[in-house]
Amino acid sequence: MRLVVIGNGMVGQRFVESLAARDTARRFTEVTVLGEETRRAYDRVRLSAFFDGVSAEELTLAPPGVPAGTTIRLGEPATAVDREARVVRTAAGEYPYDALVLATGSRAFVPPVPGTGSPGVFVYRTLDDLEALRAHAAGRSAGIVVGGGLLGLEAANALRLLGLRTAIVEFAPHLMPMQVDAAGGAILRRRIEELGIDVHTGAGVTGIAPDGDRLAVGAGELTLGADLVVFAAGVRPRDELARAAGLPVAERGGILVDASCRTADERVFAIGECAAVDGRCYGLVAPGYAMADVVADRLLGGDATFGGADMSTKLKLLGVDVASFGATTGPLDVVYADPAHGLYAKLVLTDDARTLLGGILVGDAAAYGVLKAAVGGPVPGKLADFLSAGAPDVALPGDAQVCSCNAVTKDQVLGAIGAGCADVGCLKACTRAGTTCGSCVPLLRSLLTEAGVAQSTALCEHFAYSRQELFDLIRVRGIATFSALIGEYGTGRGCDVCKPVVASILASLGGGHVLDGEQAALQDTNDHFLANIQRDGTYSVVPRIPGGEITPERLIVIGEVARDFGLYTKITGGQRIDLFGARVEQLPAIWRRLVDAGFESGHAYGKALRTVKSCVGSTWCRYGVQDSVGLAVALELRYRGLRSPHKLKSAVSGCARECAEARSKDFGVIATETGWNLYVGGNGGFRPRHADLFATDLSTEELVRTIDRFLMFYIRTADRLQRTAAWLEALDGGLEHLRAVIVDDSLGICAELDAAMDRHVGGYADEWRAVLEDPDKLRRFVSFVNEPQTPDPSIAFTVEREQRVPVPLGMPEVSA
Repeated sequence: MRLVVIGNGMVGQRFVESLAARDTARRFTEVTVLGEETRRAYDRVRLSAFFDGVSAEELTLAPPGVPAGTTIRLGEPATAVDREARVVRTAAGEYPYDALVLATGSRAFVPPVPGTGSPGVFVYRTLDDLEALRAHAAGRSAGIVVGGGLLGLEAANALRLLGLRTAIVEFAPHLMPMQVDAAGGAILRRRIEELGIDVHTGAGVTGIAPDGDRLAVGAGELTLGADLVVFAAGVRPRDELARAAGLPVAERGGILVDASCRTADERVFAIGECAAVDGRCYGLVAPGYAMADVVADRLLGGDATFGGADMSTKLKLLGVDVASFGATTGPLDVVYADPAHGLYAKLVLTDDARTLLGGILVGDAAAYGVLKAAVGGPVPGKLADFLSAGAPDVALPGDAQVCSCNAVTKDQVLGAIGAGCADVGCLKACTRAGTTCGSCVPLLRSLLTEAGVAQSTALCEHFAYSRQELFDLIRVRGIATFSALIGEYGTGRGCDVCKPVVASILASLGGGHVLDGEQAALQDTNDHFLANIQRDGTYSVVPRIPGGEITPERLIVIGEVARDFGLYTKITGGQRIDLFGARVEQLPAIWRRLVDAGFESGHAYGKALRTVKSCVGSTWCRYGVQDSVGLAVALELRYRGLRSPHKLKSAVSGCARECAEARSKDFGVIATETGWNLYVGGNGGFRPRHADLFATDLSTEELVRTIDRFLMFYIRTADRLQRTAAWLEALDGGLEHLRAVIVDDSLGICAELDAAMDRHVGGYADEWRAVLEDPDKLRRFVSFVNEPQTPDPSIAFTVEREQRVPVPLGMPEVSA
């Protein structure tokens, strides 16, 4: 028998694989797949990873080769279906069929408003779309995304990764209207706006018009300016072939099919986003996969049916966890909201509060896997445990669905573990769980742990080592470059996880300037320019002011630099002065003025020591019992430039009144009558934690030696992006183990830790000065590579409280 499949997207590929696995008797001897794109099927769910450096090849879903008897024709779209002759036509020929499967997917929806065909207007649908978008964005600074749903927020993140100042325009009253309610949308909006993205809700796009070399976008009553516009406002089913062939379609589009996914023609089936099962189209991949399996079964004589689909979703959008599962409204809603920390949770229950119907999570979706699997049954634990941050440790029933994309239950996962699967990769291969959206991967790890299987600590798919193991490999083997490390101990080309980690390790071990040679390509965005990029594409400059102590002469220099370069000035919470609004080509000139006056980089851009805050101590304060300023200056100068898994902050208080807030720092010091008390493992931020008292009444020499060892042990053993607070909480044996290692030398490594700190102190060099002395490094500090002297014309300012601040999108520039 001859089978033709129109479409080689995610669902079309799933169908071909599912049929090949079932058709052991080779009932279908000739299978032809017609693909409109020139690429084999790729993971459209992870499309935005393309802007994180993931290649098109890495996104492919097609295994090497094709099933026997299958021919895949790429770049050959079907042009017509002749149902009477049972032939599919393309520009290149005709393909007869005994059975036809339509997997034509969907197209991006672009509202019918003037100007959508203008240069600089894109959709966010295919890899070709993304490549065109990336090419156009080069050298530009501002973009607008039309659509505030899942795809719109993905597109907004893509524009941020391209270095563009970004705004979102959403027609609905709140973001993600199909997944979260108004309260959840409000908290999501707040979290996204904190990232520097402008959000305009309740505003439809009324038109796009050229405005010089930019675009003017009408959004409700506003007119917004941008260099490019991306439409990510939803999709529409690709049903045009079916319409032309006379097949019935749903009122709002989509090829009408029954529960077997069969159309009005018994030889023609439709699956995925183009299919309307009983009149309803499903816009997620999980229902498409279920339809693909149904049709593969039916074509071989089975009786499978499509019984609806789980529309649950869990994504990390712009760094914010967002999840919805089951019903999002119902008889009884139990809500937890913490706007200050960007957390929102709602559980939907039956009116007797005994059965979980669904819910919404924003800000922390750790409990998603457990809750989604429990829908339809009782809440697996206390409600309060699920309405605050984190996921409680509860057991799921065996029939609970772990992976909704591929309909995999807990029992199936445990069966695979019992058959020998010992890691997530094996579970993916055996059960397909975690192979689509990936949201169930944390639950897979939990089930491995529950089954008593030790978990891999691999950093990422390119290294089968933890960060600690890589640190030791680099240190012991004397490896100096990423390419040498991955060539000897890794696979592939690396990713956005392992590259910054290795860059940090190399810097911690004194591997030269962060912009030297290969090192430069590994750095995070801010480290690329040794400054913090801001929401308008400019940078902030933070000179180091050890202990917050500064002479009048140097204070005057900062003021003069800010005045001469038109910079916004702000005294930070860490007793420094932040200078905002510097264009990238201005950075070397600003640094030159500051370095000549005796300043150096404050490392506000790096995972390194930021500040050692202090009170005025015994020098001025009548309560002070020790010289807190002198110690703070000495500590900051000792640890400046120390690269670490996460940023480091410290403080020294001159008495127990604690004016420097030392107990909220990674390491904090409080003076006593006879010496210093040392506190470790504190932090402010999203989840504040008070530091633990580690040692009391230390002499200055003992204090410094203990801090040296604490920092070096942390740098050597912490996980990727793990702050000292989380590291200490996860440390086996906790504070007592740490004390045994760095005070009692239980591991015999204190001499190594002392030597490592001595090398750091002796090898310190200011990164700003090193750039100023190197013409090759200076060449990177330009807005446009082809016009090095040309400033970015899209950067504009207005005036607030007598200082220049960025112009919000859509606001006219005011002369400063």
